[in-house]
Amino acid sequence: MVIMDRRASPAEHLQASDEREIDGVIEDARNWLKKRQATDGHWAFELEADATIPAEYIFLNHFLGTIDNNIESKLAIYLRNIQEKHGGWPLYHDGDFDMSASVKAYYALKMTGDAPEAAHMARARAAILVNGGAAKANVFTRIALALFEQVPWHAVPVIRVEALLLPRWAPFHMDKVSYWSRTVMVPLLVLASLRPKAANPRQVNIQELFLTPPAEEKEYLVNPTGHWLGLLMLGIDRLAHPLQRFIPGFLTRRAIEKAMHFVIERLNSEDGLGGIFPAMANAVMAFEALGYDRDHLHYQIARDSIDKLLVFDDESGYCQPCLSPVWDTGLAAHALLETGNVADTRDLQRAGDWLVQRQILDVAGDWAVNARHLRPGGWAFQYSNDHYPDVDDTAVVVMALHRLNPERYRDAINRGAEWIIGMQSRNGGWGAFDIDNEYYFLQHIPFADHGALLDPPTADVSARCLSMLAQLGYDNDHKSMSRVINYLKREQERDGSWFGRWGNNYVYGTWSVLCALNAAGENMQAPYIRKAVDWLKGRQQADGGWGEDCASYWQHRRDDVKSSTPSQTSWAVLGLMAAGEEASVAVKGGIDYLLQSPREDGKWQEEYFNAVGFPRVFYLRYHGYSAFFPLWTLARYRNVSRAAGSLPKFGI
Repeated sequence: MVIMDRRASPAEHLQASDEREIDGVIEDARNWLKKRQATDGHWAFELEADATIPAEYIFLNHFLGTIDNNIESKLAIYLRNIQEKHGGWPLYHDGDFDMSASVKAYYALKMTGDAPEAAHMARARAAILVNGGAAKANVFTRIALALFEQVPWHAVPVIRVEALLLPRWAPFHMDKVSYWSRTVMVPLLVLASLRPKAANPRQVNIQELFLTPPAEEKEYLVNPTGHWLGLLMLGIDRLAHPLQRFIPGFLTRRAIEKAMHFVIERLNSEDGLGGIFPAMANAVMAFEALGYDRDHLHYQIARDSIDKLLVFDDESGYCQPCLSPVWDTGLAAHALLETGNVADTRDLQRAGDWLVQRQILDVAGDWAVNARHLRPGGWAFQYSNDHYPDVDDTAVVVMALHRLNPERYRDAINRGAEWIIGMQSRNGGWGAFDIDNEYYFLQHIPFADHGALLDPPTADVSARCLSMLAQLGYDNDHKSMSRVINYLKREQERDGSWFGRWGNNYVYGTWSVLCALNAAGENMQAPYIRKAVDWLKGRQQADGGWGEDCASYWQHRRDDVKSSTPSQTSWAVLGLMAAGEEASVAVKGGIDYLLQSPREDGKWQEEYFNAVGFPRVFYLRYHGYSAFFPLWTLARYRNVSRAAGSLPKFGI
């Protein structure tokens, strides 16, 4: 719905919204957020994914034969609670049926003791079968099923650990895939080559989920892209399957040794391999398959890191895909800084000091393959993940430190900016973890049916880097600045929006770019920017909010909306204000939506997922977003209104 626009002075809008009401809501939200700051200065909120992560935690226990009934009963309650009306499990709240999530959730519940005859299990089974059965699950799910002997190994593509011995010039090399693929795949290659059998102490099977007996099924592998290259790769895979028996044992042993050296070097102490659950779980299973004693230091480190991801309430619990303290702390700091309350100075300084302590200065991680002479200087997403600093996190942290105290944090700021500049790709944009990670032909291999093998530059991350450079005072004539501005102009969608790789979706991307362009001093009346403004206004809902659905990552569903949400409304309003629309009816409608939306103390209620791990495959709900962004937006609206429309030049 398009809300008709008119102009008024910012002061009129602030008065219409009731200045005292805005002040009261800001104060409630500010106090709520401050109370959740840890004593050492950081913030950490829950990070929730779909059913697959808690299901895989249960799988891990049953693979090892180390069943914990107390934990698994709580995970089972969570899985039952998020089953949708269609009978299966979605990738995000109120989403469509997803085969892989549903197969994993069903199998995990059956492992914990849920009877197939139970009503919720019968509904799930019916939904799985009507959608083609478990044979239609994705490659990662079928690998898990192969480990539990539920499908034969020919149900998965050929993935051999010997691939680690290939030279860098080969068509496939681990340096050519994303960090998350790398850390997940290396221990997974060990498992796929050794083909260990899960302990499965209760001998649970799910043969009832297949339309054709698994050993007789012929249609496991599919062309992931529909491209002729995908068909070629399928043909190569079929030829490779029978040839595996001829691979010399010494090559396999040498490759496994190289794989485990990679894993052990990056175990990352209690924060885990890559800081992400799938990599951690695969590492544990690889140690188990290789016969490591369970009290071996490496085995214990890998196992203990996983348990840190569990969160529980009185009745249920789930396993997080990873932890997000650096990201949460950076965003929380920006939100509190926006309120301008001098009473927060000491608390924010504790946050700044905590962040500085986590800057990665001594480890040249995997990113250094394409930047050998670049000094480390970034921040990771998690408490610790030295091999994999995050470009997006680094830009947000540098901007927060610069806003907080540019002199106190000058060295950290300069080092972070140096690293960001060095991480720019040839096309002018930035990826999240690597430079020029654009080997798109790899997306056609059968293993890549999840479509998330690579980490190419994206508009949202690139905008954040532009924001940081602009806030630090870099001129538009600077090579990195001019290149990224041109990149963002090229990346604009036909309708005026920008794609959001790490947040839902075009609203997130458009907010990111508009704030960056404003900070960079671009003419916010330029036609291409006004086109983006018109797109945002056109996406506003009747209640004054914005609410792009996770399904918008499918092109034919890019306009889907289920409900306005506080996070997305905040992004839209921040983007519009960056474009000079602070006095528009659209912004007023968004502010009113935030003032009227239900809150629990100082945090807005938000069930819908608000972020992305992998578009169309893996989605996230940052529990902190509905605290950070509405507070940030209301405070900025108040600041701009009181300053008669003068928008600060902060990057975000």
